[in-house]
Parts: sequence; C-alpha cells; structure tokens
Amino acid sequence: MSADHHQRQLQEAIVHHRAGRLDQAGTIYRRVRAALPNNFDAVHLSGIVALQQGRATEALDLLTRAHRLAPKNVPCALRLGHAFIAGGRAAEAEAVLRAVVALDGKSAEGWETLAYCLKLQDKLAPAIECHRHAVSLQPKFAKSWYNFGLTLSLSGRYAEALACHEKAIAADPAYTKGWYGRAQAYHQMHRLPEAIAAYEKFLELEPGNHEARTYRLFALNHTDGLTREQLFAEHVAFGRATGSHPVPDFPQTSESGRRLRVAILSPDLRAHSCAYFLEPLLRHLDPAQFELYLYHDHFREDAVSTRLKALAAVWRNFVGQPSEAVEQAIRADQPDILIDLAGHTGMTSRLPLFAKHLAPVQVNYLGYPNTTGLTAMHYRFTDGVVDPVGEADAIATEKLVRFAPTAWAYEPPLNAPDPGLPPCVATGHVTFGCFNSLNKISDTTLNLWARVLATVPGSKLLLKGRGLSDPASRQRYLDRVATTNFPVDRVEFLERTATTEQHLALYSRVDISLDTFPYHGTTTTCEALWMGVPVVTLMGDRHVSRVSGSLLTAIGRSEWIASNAEDYIRMASQLANDPIVLATARAGLREQVTKSSLGDHLGQSARLASALRQCWTAWCASRPAARAVA
Repeated sequence: MSADHHQRQLQEAIVHHRAGRLDQAGTIYRRVRAALPNNFDAVHLSGIVALQQGRATEALDLLTRAHRLAPKNVPCALRLGHAFIAGGRAAEAEAVLRAVVALDGKSAEGWETLAYCLKLQDKLAPAIECHRHAVSLQPKFAKSWYNFGLTLSLSGRYAEALACHEKAIAADPAYTKGWYGRAQAYHQMHRLPEAIAAYEKFLELEPGNHEARTYRLFALNHTDGLTREQLFAEHVAFGRATGSHPVPDFPQTSESGRRLRVAILSPDLRAHSCAYFLEPLLRHLDPAQFELYLYHDHFREDAVSTRLKALAAVWRNFVGQPSEAVEQAIRADQPDILIDLAGHTGMTSRLPLFAKHLAPVQVNYLGYPNTTGLTAMHYRFTDGVVDPVGEADAIATEKLVRFAPTAWAYEPPLNAPDPGLPPCVATGHVTFGCFNSLNKISDTTLNLWARVLATVPGSKLLLKGRGLSDPASRQRYLDRVATTNFPVDRVEFLERTATTEQHLALYSRVDISLDTFPYHGTTTTCEALWMGVPVVTLMGDRHVSRVSGSLLTAIGRSEWIASNAEDYIRMASQLANDPIVLATARAGLREQVTKSSLGDHLGQSARLASALRQCWTAWCASRPAARAVA
C-alpha cells in the first residue's frame, strides 16, 4: 500500500483518538505499525493509547521505541516519563524528564512532571524548585499552583502551601482542586473549623469526591460539638456514597485450617506511629500459618519499611497508582484476608476499593479511631475498654472483634533515654505537658487545662507540635488560646523535633501529661508512660475518647482515668501535689508497660492470629456446602 494510504489511516485514527474512541484508534495504529514498524507517529500514538488505557508495560515498550526513533521529540519523551512513573520506575522517569527540561527549558509540563517524579522518590527540595520553574512559566495555570501547594505541604510548609492554593483559586475559580487544596492546608495548619467548611465547599462542587469526604470525616473526629450518633451518621453517609457492589464468587478454597494469605494496605508502613504498633505483631506472626502481603501506599520508604519488607512474602508500593490498577493487583494476589490500617486518614483514600469486596474477609484495624461506614468492611479489631460491648456495636458498621485486653502492642524505640527524676525536683514547680497533635486540642481541652493550671499555683504547661515555629501560625494559636481565658504567660510552645530520641528527651521537662479530649493520644500516651510520666485522661462515650483509658487500664493505672471534668482536674492536682508518687511513677512505669499486655508482643501477636483465624472460619462456614473442601 502507498505511503498516502497509511497517512490517511493515521489521520482517521487520530480523529478517533481525539474523540476518545481509544479502541478504534489503537486498532488502526496497530495496523499502520505492522506495515511500517519504524513509523514514529504510529509507534508514538500507539504508546499514548496504551498509557491512557492503563496498559503500563505495553505503553513503556512502545514509547521507548518511539523515543529511540526521535530522541529529541519532547512530547514523546514526556509520555515516556509518564509511562515509567505508571510502571513504578520513578528513577528511570527522572532521567528521561531531566532530558526533557534540558531540551526545552520552557516546557512547564516537563518541569511539573519532573517535580511529581521527584516527589515520588522523597526528593522534596528539588521537586519544589521544579514547581517554581513551572509556575513562573505559566503563572495563570491553576493546576500548577495546586500541585506546588501539595508538595509544599509534604515538606511541612503549610502557610506557603495555602498561598499556592489561593493563587490556584485566583487563577481559575472553577478549578475545584484549588478549593480542595485550601481545605487540606487549613487542616494541616490546625484551623479545623475553616478546614471543615472548606471541605464542604469543595464537596458542593464535587460531591462524588470520596477523598475529600474521608478527610472531612477525620477532621470531624477532632471536634467536640457532635454526638457520637451524629458522627456515626456521617460515616454511614460515606458508606452509602461509595455505592453498593456485588460480592464476587471468590476462588479461594474454604478450608478453615489452611495457611492464609493475609494482605495489609496502609500508607504508614514506614517510620510512623501506626507501624510502631504493627511491627511487633507481624514479627511474631507464624509464617507457617500466614503468608504476609504488605501493600504500602506512600512515596517514603525507610528503615522501618526495610524491616517490614523482610517479614513479607510480597511487598508492593501503590503510591500514585490509580484505583483501577490497585484493584487489579490485589485481586490478582487473591488475599484471603485484607486488612486496612488507614480508615479515613490516608493521603489517598482506598476505602472505596474495600467497598468492592477485594477479599473474602476485610478488616479495619489500628489507624483510625472510628467506624469506616462501609458494610463491606466485615470486622474492626478493637478491645472492650475502648469499644464497650453493646453501646459501641450500635455505632459501627463492622462487627467489632474485641480480640485482646488492649488493642495495641507498643514497641518503644531502642534509643529512648532513661526517665530520670521528675523535673519539679529541680525547678520547684510542676510542669504539665502535652505532645499530642495540635488538631486534638479542642476548646473543651483548653478549658480543662486552664482549670488545672488555676488549681495548681505556679504550674506551667509545655506544648509541642508541628507549625509552632512559624510566626503566623504561632500567633494564631496564641490568639485562640487567649480567647479561652487561658494563662498564656504560663505556656511554652515547642516545634516538632528532628528525631524520636530528641522528642522523648523532652519528657525530662514534663512532670504530668495531660491528655486531650475528645481525641485522645495513642502513641504520645505510650511514649509518656515509657518515659515515666503519668497521663491523666478523660473518658468519653466513643472510641476516639477512650484510647488512653484502654492503655492505662492495660498497665494497671486506671486511677488516672477520669469519668468527668471534675475528676480530671482533681487527679491532675493530686499528682501535682505528691512528688513521691511522681518519683515512684518515674522509676516504675517502664517496667509496668513491659509486663502488661501492651508490652506482651508475642501474646498479642498470638491473639491477633487467633482473631484472624476465627474471622476466616466464619467465612468458610458461610460458604455453600458444595464449595467446601474437606
């Protein structure tokens, strides 16, 4: 056939391609490619179709061939970079994309894609510089400002991130993600009322955005103005919004006693508080009984990730991958049990995938202090203190499995300093402290603390949290504290420390830890106890406000659990006036934690294994008898 004929075919395919008829376009491109294997347009455009249809391996092959045919073609090199990213090969993408911006330094898309590629590799500082190039080239392009803001947030530069999202909105008020970015920046800056309002504004524009819904739910857990029933209704609404999906005919054999494939999906399989509680359990999990698949969903992998990888038969990182690709990979793995550790806290919400029934047994555990709202999430692992029988079951869409005395197993850092003496011995005054996330410091909490300080003359309060070193954020927080008649002159603010060792060392300045309400501490409660610091907590009527109660009950210190505000103030005051009790706690709390169920890693792992087995056995029993395997 003539060259003109093939050119007419290409033009026909391009018309289909531009109209979104990818199958028709791909078929014609293949036909031309078969006749002219070195035709750049046919190979290049075939690669683009494959990339658009999620066939990453084929796209990578085709675009690599096209790049060889025209190594200086910038659009082709850009698509090749995208294909490497889609295939989880960010380092190779970086090399290609650096060549793109070297060829064309005015390619805003090139700089922006390179920024994303660097972000995937946890190279945030050079990614920020790439974003600067992009926005300087197209200052009126809202998407560039939005992406710049996301990377700044990952670097902890929240005020700058907010400014970027404001510029995105100014550039294009119809660009809805700008409103979403602004909501997230408010959330990260601990401006919760503004964040919740901004999420709701965004959801008016994009009501089907499940990720925004999940962040809003996380924010609502911190507020002290909703009843547990209202909060439950919000979660149920999320479950309804994800839709109802049919349960597939799973291929797994229903042998109750066989080795089980257990998969865990989380963005926190790294140096993160969730992993601190997970690692000791997985380390003792019997590999003869459980084959472990770990699905990480974050760009950062570190020493904790390396240790967890060693425990897994399979490790996958799903960061940046679309939901369709994640679903396909998990279904191909065929896990018997799939465990979600994120709930409504993940950077990218994967809960809608659980609504599609990816495994016969689906479990939520550890990461989120509330129901997921999904009926397809069969179980939530917890304990009887944090989720009392009866009342807690009524506000959960999952079946609650109270598998242990406490739902947590704490593994302290190896480099934790010794507790030492209570600081009041040297200072002559009592120092209360709280190192919980600043989002957890509600107005109820501030009023409680103000009353504690009023009851203990000369006492001080030490607070620590991300963002307090930023002058504007610090002043905003001071202004908020002042509105609650809080004695600002008796409060000291500290920024987050660079290392866990430095963080723990700051407990040498704290005599008594004051827990937040309604959102309790978890890791911070364990850390305070490990450093010999008593924790005074106020028990509420839902999981989020009962966590410290569970931890204190587990180590035998229920005398620090208050049932009302008056109890909380009395307990804090009594501790402050009893230096002998403080010194005794300083010397003995670490041993109490170690000897409790909280420190019983082997036993807790066995309890977890037993609960998983029971959930699996229940699924096997629910299968039609004809499918059972003897």
